[in-house]
Amino acid sequence: MQRNQQVGRRGIAASLWLIAAIGLPGGWACAGDDDDGGGGGVDAGAEPDAAPAGEFDAFDDAVSAFVEEQGLEGASAVVVDRDGGQVHVQGYGAFDAGRLYLIASSSKILSVGVLMHLADQGLVDVDEPIGTYLEDPFGEGKPELTVAELVSNSSGLVGLIDNPTYAPYLCQYLSAGTLSECAATIYTADDAADRIPPDTEFHYGGGQWQLAGGVAEVASGKTWAELIDETYVQPCGAGSLGYTNQFERSALDYPADFGGDVANLTVTDNPSVEGGAYITVEDYGKLLLMHLRGGLCGDARVLSEDAVDRMRVDRILEVYGGTTGAGGSLEGYGLGWWIDRENPGVFMDPGAYGAIPWLDLDRGYGAFIALESTSELGGQLVEQAKPALDAIFDARAERR
Repeated sequence: MQRNQQVGRRGIAASLWLIAAIGLPGGWACAGDDDDGGGGGVDAGAEPDAAPAGEFDAFDDAVSAFVEEQGLEGASAVVVDRDGGQVHVQGYGAFDAGRLYLIASSSKILSVGVLMHLADQGLVDVDEPIGTYLEDPFGEGKPELTVAELVSNSSGLVGLIDNPTYAPYLCQYLSAGTLSECAATIYTADDAADRIPPDTEFHYGGGQWQLAGGVAEVASGKTWAELIDETYVQPCGAGSLGYTNQFERSALDYPADFGGDVANLTVTDNPSVEGGAYITVEDYGKLLLMHLRGGLCGDARVLSEDAVDRMRVDRILEVYGGTTGAGGSLEGYGLGWWIDRENPGVFMDPGAYGAIPWLDLDRGYGAFIALESTSELGGQLVEQAKPALDAIFDARAERR
């Protein structure tokens, strides 16, 4: 227990990445109307418009300069176009484009996608009380909560910013045991005195995500690893994607001994649902493209268009008039996505290690930059690099 508490104490300072990661400038230019861009059902084989030589040089220069200025070992990035598919993938510094990254909380939209995939199959209703699935195997607990509340950080459970060392939820950091066992521990925890009513306030992260993962396992009868394979690896060809639970040994610092090699990760049946994914930028780009194309990976239907759209609804505003409290423009939150309320159509999912994926739906593109650093530096890098991509896609629109 002492080791777990040490992990948590380091985590409370590191969890301030939440503020650093989303405290980005509010003036992220975006095309001007309130439409979220749509984009489902585009032919996966569509070819991009003819691009001028060196089209992405300004973006690459911005990333390369930042890596050098900050003394980082390297970075990788991918850019996808709704119509043209993957249009750019690049490594910077000592890292090539194929490096494998731990992505911390940039895992969240992937994890929500698993639950939405089950919802599309009729195995989970994200608005139904989770007691429907959990009361029989787990016993008495918190049956009134819903998956939508859990993955919009609105369940009222103790979050990471509240108390990352909260004893009843410590299994979320452990590689021992299984995800379903950890979910049962959180579901039945004696935490009533520390919880608040659901859908009243935004409390980021924590045990609520591990509980949501347990719902997925129980409702499907499959392990989290099997669900990841079924949802993403097979239909999208995202073979590098997997989940681990690195927080037991590294808190929220990037594990120095990982080195982009999956063999250096702890094998676990209790992966961190909110922050344990590892993946290459190219494979993450495939999943961003799936979101741009209304849930399709090529001809394979991964998510329904309704599921993709639902993830991007500003749920905390719609349901209880809430805000993330982060300042800047990312005051909204859907199911896994941070929502830019000042620039409609921009969505992000920043992670503690500096990885940041985003969609700019009005411009029709998505991008993912991965670092082995901190969210603060990741936010600074996106602040410098996103304007270059915006200009590139504005120019593409003018050529069409």
